[in-house]
Amino acid sequence: MERDSIVIVSLHAPKEKVWGRLLSLDAAGVTIQGIDLNGFDDWLRQVVDAEPALLLLSTVFYPMHRIERIAQDEPSGDIPSIAQRFRHRVGISLVEYLEMPHKA
Repeated sequence: MERDSIVIVSLHAPKEKVWGRLLSLDAAGVTIQGIDLNGFDDWLRQVVDAEPALLLLSTVFYPMHRIERIAQDEPSGDIPSIAQRFRHRVGISLVEYLEMPHKA
């Protein structure tokens, strides 16, 4: 996986899944600019409706001992990827959105 790939990181202790943009991956761990997958729909609704930012994407480092797996965010048959859902609703890619100066 390369920098700026859109990924889902599965973690344990505590168990959670984070979706977002991969910033770095090395033997120490992974840095991702993302959001807990459970909050994605609320965050997306906030972005689409241009509501005040109650949920934001955070840049976080997760050490390798917490990582169960890292999966590329890809479609599965007719089911769109999370990034495709974002692009469909917002009109631009997640990376384009994050590169806008006032967005996080």
